[in-house]
Amino acid sequence: MYNSGMYKVIDNKIETEFLSLDLAMAYAKTLDAFVSITGSEFEIVGMFGVDSIKNGLCPDGVKYDWNKASRIGRVKKERA
Repeated sequence: MYNSGMYKVIDNKIETEFLSLDLAMAYAKTLDAFVSITGSEFEIVGMFGVDSIKNGLCPDGVKYDWNKASRIGRVKKERA
């Protein structure tokens, strides 16, 4: 087990430890890959660094097609 004050970034079974969550997330953004960040009480998974959508595409060219209407369940104003 690792130090509970540490944050571990796991990319393709390669583990890198950081003293803060900010440092771990900054490093994860540089990898441009799907990673896992674990702390003593949580785990975050995903591809970090997507902060803008242009012409319906993420910065890496992947189509961004999420929208509120496609979520499960009806919107609040339609339920009344």
